Amino acid sequence: MPIRAVLWDIDDTLFDYTGADTAGLARHLCEEGLGEHYGSPAEALALWRRYTQRHWDRFSAGEVTFQGQRQDRVRDFLGRPALSADEADAWFERYVAHYRAAWTLFPDVLPVLDALAGRYRHGVLSNSSAASQDPKLRHLGLRDRFEVLVCAAELGVSKPEAAAFLAACAQLGLPPRDVAYVGDQPEIDARGARDAGLTAVWLDRDGGRGPGPAGVHRIEGLEHLPALLAGDTRFGARSGIR
Repeated sequence: MPIRAVLWDIDDTLFDYTGADTAGLARHLCEEGLGEHYGSPAEALALWRRYTQRHWDRFSAGEVTFQGQRQDRVRDFLGRPALSADEADAWFERYVAHYRAAWTLFPDVLPVLDALAGRYRHGVLSNSSAASQDPKLRHLGLRDRFEVLVCAAELGVSKPEAAAFLAACAQLGLPPRDVAYVGDQPEIDARGARDAGLTAVWLDRDGGRGPGPAGVHRIEGLEHLPALLAGDTRFGARSGIR
């Protein structure tokens, strides 16, 4: 069977999450009077990302709620372990306001979605929550392009676990072999999708990050995706794409 549907990651695949996070955090810290506290904006972002990953891993392991991991991120980042849940939530929401103001799509997103429209079904699988991702997709004008939105917070399992990919395929009513997954992370997205039986496409926008996992297709821009899908190249086959 040919590829019949494409499942998409959102952050740093469709949406410039890193750019928005960088700009939003810098503006937020400035307004909070913390502009110089963490050194450069890059150093502040690196620390924020480190705590984000640490507490997301705890959430993925079932050790904390989705909201709890946000609150713990704020406490660790500020170095204020006694911060109340309400105070942490308020700080996070002020950050989110700046982050949202910087939301933007990558320039290759709309052209490729237009090129694939009518030829493939589309859905989203994200390691976040529907409460976060649904408004984002609507703000960016993309929500109506996707039949399903499957998120880890509601699903109870996250990428790279096979169960996450299989749940998204089930919501499309398709077997994994009929679905391609496109994401920017070689392990969480590409290896996870491959191991779950989907055709895995690693979007390496920066290039130079190495060959990636065996048996996945690596592209450096979404403009390469239509030809890859049209060739119906399954993992292990030659795609002609780096």
